[in-house]
This record gives sequence, C-alpha cells and structure tokens, in this order.
Amino acid sequence: MSADTTRSNAASVDFRAARAALFERPELTGAALRDELTNLADRWLGELFASATDGDTEGVAIVAVGGFGRRDPAPYSDLDLVLVHRNHRDISKLADKIWYPIWDSGAALDHSVRTVAEAVRVAGEDLKAALGLLDARHVAGDPSLCAELRERTYTTWRAGAAKRLPELIAATRERAERVGDASFLLEPDLKECRGGLRDHLAIRQAAATWVVEAPTETERAAYDVLLDVRSEVHRRSGRATETLLLQEQDGIAAALGYADADVLLAAVYRAARTTSFALDERWRRVESWLPRPQARRRILRRQGGSTGPDVSQRRPLAEGVVEQGGEVVLARDADPRSDPILLLRVAAAAAEHELPIAPHALARLAQEAAPIPEPWQASARNAFLALLGAGHGTVTVIEALDQVGLVSRVLPEWEHVRFRPQRNAVHRFTVDRHLIEAVVEASMLARHVARPDLLLLGALLHDIGKGRPEDHTDVGVALTEVIAPRLGLDAEDSAVVVSLVRNHLLLPDTATRRDLEDPVTISTVADAVGRSRITLELLHALTEADAHATGPAAWSDWKAGLINHLVSHVNAELEGEPLQSGPILTPEQSKLAERGELDVIAEPTSDGAYAVTVVAPDRPGVLWRAAGVLALHRLDVHTATATSVGPTAVSLFTVSPRFGSAPDWRLVRDDLRAALDGRLPLAERLAERERAYTSGSVTHAAPPKVFFFDDAAESATVVEVRAHDAVGLLHRIGRALEACGLDVRTARVSTLGAEAVDSFYVVDANGQKISDLAERGRIEAAILEAIGTEQPHG
Repeated sequence: MSADTTRSNAASVDFRAARAALFERPELTGAALRDELTNLADRWLGELFASATDGDTEGVAIVAVGGFGRRDPAPYSDLDLVLVHRNHRDISKLADKIWYPIWDSGAALDHSVRTVAEAVRVAGEDLKAALGLLDARHVAGDPSLCAELRERTYTTWRAGAAKRLPELIAATRERAERVGDASFLLEPDLKECRGGLRDHLAIRQAAATWVVEAPTETERAAYDVLLDVRSEVHRRSGRATETLLLQEQDGIAAALGYADADVLLAAVYRAARTTSFALDERWRRVESWLPRPQARRRILRRQGGSTGPDVSQRRPLAEGVVEQGGEVVLARDADPRSDPILLLRVAAAAAEHELPIAPHALARLAQEAAPIPEPWQASARNAFLALLGAGHGTVTVIEALDQVGLVSRVLPEWEHVRFRPQRNAVHRFTVDRHLIEAVVEASMLARHVARPDLLLLGALLHDIGKGRPEDHTDVGVALTEVIAPRLGLDAEDSAVVVSLVRNHLLLPDTATRRDLEDPVTISTVADAVGRSRITLELLHALTEADAHATGPAAWSDWKAGLINHLVSHVNAELEGEPLQSGPILTPEQSKLAERGELDVIAEPTSDGAYAVTVVAPDRPGVLWRAAGVLALHRLDVHTATATSVGPTAVSLFTVSPRFGSAPDWRLVRDDLRAALDGRLPLAERLAERERAYTSGSVTHAAPPKVFFFDDAAESATVVEVRAHDAVGLLHRIGRALEACGLDVRTARVSTLGAEAVDSFYVVDANGQKISDLAERGRIEAAILEAIGTEQPHG
C-alpha cells in the first residue's frame, strides 16, 4: 500500500469520525449544524485536493453545487461536486485521487468532471444540471474556474428564461401532483411535496432570471424551518430520508425546542403554505411575462425587474377597489386608515372575480387597515358574506389574507386554529383550511336554504373551538356566542348560528348510531334544533358541507340516505305527522318474511355497496351470526337493523366488499345456514381471517369504551361501543350481548377510518330496559373481554 493511499484512508476515517461526532451533539441543530457540516467537508476536501495535486492547482478546481453549494446540507445529504478543469491531461487520475477517499469515508457522492464549456453545454440540455450549477460555490483549487462557471451559467440561464421557466413550472406542478401538499399531510415529504424545499429553490431559480423577485425574508425563514426539521429527520433516521414520520415527530419537536409534535407540525404547515403561496405568486408573474417577447428583451437589457400585462387599464370592481393588470389593487384615492370596510371589499371583489390581490395592495392593507367598528354594520357583514359565498375563489383569497395576518385581525379567534393539524385519517386538511373548504361547500348549497348567510357563518365557525383541551363543540359554542353579536347579528340569528355550531355533529352521529324509526330519536333531534324547520334545514346543509370538506371517507350515498331519512322524519314531526314505527320492508322483503325460509338477498347500491336482506326463522343471535358470516366473506358492515315479522327474523345490512369484489351470495347463504345450525365455528374462522389481514401485527390503541343511554330509545337501552374497527367486531359484541341474556333489537354501525362506533338497542329476557348498575357492569365487562384491549385490526 502506497503512502498516498495510507494517508487517504486515514483522512477518510478522520472525516467519518468527525462527522459522526457532530451528529452526537444534540445542542447542534439548524443553521449551526449545517455550517459545521459544510465547514468540515470544505476543510477535508481542501486537504484531499491539496494532497492529490501536490499544490499545483492552476487550471483545476473543486466546485460544490446543489445543496452543498448552498451550504444547506443535511447530515446524510450527497456531496454534490464538480471537478472543473482547463483541459487537464491527467484529470481522470486526479479525479480518482479525490473521489475514492470520499467513497471510503461512507459519504454519499454525486460527482462529475467537466471543463467550463462542457458544464455549460450539459446545463443547456439538462434542467436538473442547470439548476445545480446556479448554486455553484468554490471549494478548492483555482477560484477563477468557479467564477467563470457561475458567470456563464447565469448568462445562459437568463438568455434561455423563456424556455427554462415553463420547464420549471411544469416540474413543480408535476411534483405537487405526484407527492402531495406538505401543508396538510400528516407525514409530509419535506423536500418533494408542494410547499417543500424544492419549491423554495424554484423561486430562487426563477429569480435568477430577473423575471421575478428573489425570496423575501419571510420566505427564507420558512425555508430555514424546513431545513431544520429535515436535518433532524436525517439525524434520527440515520439515512437520507425526507419524510417527517409520525413516530419521529415527538423527538424532533423536543430536539428543535417545539412544545410538542402538534406545534412542530403546525410550523411545518406554516412554512409550506408560505412557500406555496409565494411560488403561486411568482408563477402568475412568469406566465403573464412569457407571451411578451418585447418585455423579455427589455428586462434582460436592464438586468432586473419584472413586468406583466398592460397595466394601463383600470376596471372598477367595488368602492375603492379596481382591477389592474389582472390583479385587484386599491383605487388611487382609497385610504385603508379611514375606510375600515375596504379590506373586506377588496377580499370580496377578488374572490367573486377569482383574481389575485396584488402583493403591494396586500402589504398596504396589512400595514394600514383600520379595525372594523364593533358590532359590525350591515355593509361590513355583507362584504364578509360576499367573500364567504364566492365559491372556490374564497380559498385563494383567504389564504392571501392569512399570509399577512389579516384573517386573524378580522376574526381574532382564527389565530388558534391556524395551521392546526388534525391527526386522523379522515380529515384531509388542517383545521383552518377545513373551515374554509366547508364554507366553499356550503356556498354550493346556498340556494337550497332560506338563510344562506347563516349557513356560511355556521360553516366558518363550526370547528372554531378545535385545538383546545376542552370539548371542541363546547368551546366553539362559547366562542360563537361572542362572535355572532360582534358580527352584528341580532339575538335570533345569533342563536341559530350558535345552534349550528352546537349541533354540527348531531345529524351524522344520530343517523349512523340511532334507530331512525324510534320516536325518541326523532323527538331528540327536533328538540335539539329548537323545533325550527329553518334551523333543521341549515343543519342538514352544514352536515353535507362539513362532510365534503372533511374527505371522501366522511360522505357516501349510504350516509346521505340515512341523514335524508332522519331529516324527513324530523320534518314530519315538526309538521305534526305521525311516525311510522319499525323498519319499512319492500314488497319483496315482506314476501321473503312471509315464506319464513332462510335466504340471503343482495342488491347493489349506487356507491358500490350492497343492501343485504337476511331472513331466517326467528331465534336469538340471528343478527350477530349473520354479521359474522358477512365479515367472513370480506364484507364490511356499515348498518344493521333487525326486526321480527311473525316467526321470521329479518335483518337488513348495508355492506361493502373490503377488497372490491362481491362474494358468491349462494356461499354466504350456505355459511349462514351452517352458522345458525352450529356447524360453522364462526369465532375460530373469523380469528383466522383477522390474523391473515394483520400478519400478526398488533396496534396498541386507546382502549375501547362502553356507554349506556336510557333516554335514547322509547323501549330499549342503547349500548354504545367505541373501539378500533376490526374483522367481525359486530359479531363479537353481539355474541357477548347474547351471552349476557340480552335481546338485540337493532344495531347501528358507524365507521370512520379505523374507528367504529356501534350502537345496540337491547332489552333483557323480560323485554325491559337495563337499569341495574351491577348488571350494566357485567355487560360492559363482557363486551370489553370480547373485543380485547389490544385488538389487531385491518
């Protein structure tokens, strides 16, 4: 082994050890860690270069590009290097003397060897290469090479802006479509997602053309937040990964000084939304610039500035508000200091016309807008409602206002829900964005209700209490009782909005958990809405808007049908019409019941589910045995209702195939016959099925809960079980209830994500409600034992 090789190996070991020592210093985070990593690598590369060249550095240099060029490395980032030379004769040998020690150190290396001309030519053909060279930084050797490389790269980049910028826009949009939005994901990719690190770099790269502005201080701060979190993701995982996993969030929050994982995630969301908003604004300016070749030449000649459409045309939109150059701006004589409603008129006009608010107009409103006098006058409230009712334009306008803190100024309670995560699989958005999406969905239903203004306010405020230790509905009611009068609503209208906030979960919870044919269910809902048809109508619309804004799992034809059925019954009671008790059977179902023979009939529904009718000679346990057979055939049960027609039990289910394809219903009927005869070991077969779904994994979740409700039904006790969903859950609970000597009259099943809420209408052997506390304790214990406290689930 040569002396050079020995020195090289020793240097590699020293670098590896020094880098590992940096990772072991928990106090070294953020920019300080990045600086230390960069300085360490720079020193080592300088030593390698000096050793490899024996001090003869003329016409050759190491240039850092990409993240290393920006001095932004994460712990396990590549060293992005270009060995630049002026036709060096032994450049391959020189490269080997540098690259091999880097590989020996274990550091990831992205490398190339180029003359300046070659590097510029490759950059002209390859967008990725061009973007990397924009961050070229001299590390070792002849500094004139790096200076020349940077100058020629930037000259070429600016000259080719008309070609390169559309490519850059397309790349950012394709990436966002493919990876998702870091502003809302519970496990965002900090680098690739919309709003992530690459999007900030795209702003910098676009600014290098002189067509748009460079990142602002706020935008650079957002970038730093993402870099800081990314560094800790690398450090904790021990590899170059960019995804902020749920299991790492507590540790990363502690390492970076955030109060908890929610505060960390909110900071990431804030940074991502700042970046996304900034990127969208830059792309609007680029796209307005691209069709104007004369403007392009003018910009390039003066080496700076930006332009857009012809700004000479000004179109009035509202008092003090005009459109100019495709943006909403303030009129020349508008004064935000003396006109406190101007802010709302600007926002409403922008949303209604689907135009962006010009950045200078936003900045001026943020600096000068006077507080809105309280209680609000009709002019302020009407402008605010116009903003809320504008449809999809509302989202982008409120996001723009929120970027400069104006939403919290109009609605101070907003501050607590800004960027707040919702840690469940059902919700697509943070709390604040969910509220705005609910407003947009409500605006689509405005013509279905008598008071669209109150519907919009109810949608905006229905989750305003989230993120606090207390129940979010109770907090929301208390806040709304203050907000509604402040907005200028009279006592009657304020009471309606408060009722919407208080009852925003009433219809879906009741429809999926209660017997809709029980008079107590109907009276309870009627009383909750103050026996007001207008409030019921508004609540119905709010329920749909809330579900659509939540995500696909929160709404379906099945759930819509249940809620419509409930609302029609409540409306009938409010009009004094008698309620028909018991499930309504179709003529075909009635004929099956009269025959009294075991049968299973399945009818497809419009949303891919099946309405399943099971008829069998009446006996205890038909419902839960049928539910178990359906689960055995890979069917998820959404609703289950049982009734008796003479000597026949009729069980009605709504089910959906777990894996997309329906079973052979003849086999389902055969297995049901075997289960009722005791020939099919349902419990054992379901346990096998469950193990196959979960591959032996066990989820350690919150323990299940059992609740008893005396007043929720006229002639039964409602036993409500809340637990993680699992294969055959309804079967296990029903079996436990039967073992306790109870008769299950009706069951309602509601599943959101991995959570199930199952309600059972039960009576004892004498047909009476369950009132004895000791008996309730035994029932609860039996149910919990049947479920298990650590149930595996699919």
